[in-house]
Amino acid sequence: MNRLDLIKQIAEKNKAKKVEAAKSEVSFQETIRNLDARKAAKKAEMKLHKKLTRSVTKAGGQSVGSLEHNSPENMYYSDKENARYLENSSIMDAYNANKFSDGDWN
Repeated sequence: MNRLDLIKQIAEKNKAKKVEAAKSEVSFQETIRNLDARKAAKKAEMKLHKKLTRSVTKAGGQSVGSLEHNSPENMYYSDKENARYLENSSIMDAYNANKFSDGDWN
């Protein structure tokens, strides 16, 4: 092997290393771009999450749990309300008419 062939061989190896380094650099840059895109998407998602959380917090006073019909004192009729309803109902009239008959009303 002469000196010229050795120089060509070394030059080809260096060129191959540069090409490989360039490919590696391109791959690295692509990875960075993908990472940046994912970060941007995550940031936008978190911004939306914060906005929704804020709107839900504002609407907390209007939520179903805060309505009056869900409070324990308003969930059931009182004895007074039950008596007032039953005194004029046909159910009570039928009960009073048959109260002392042979039927068992227990």
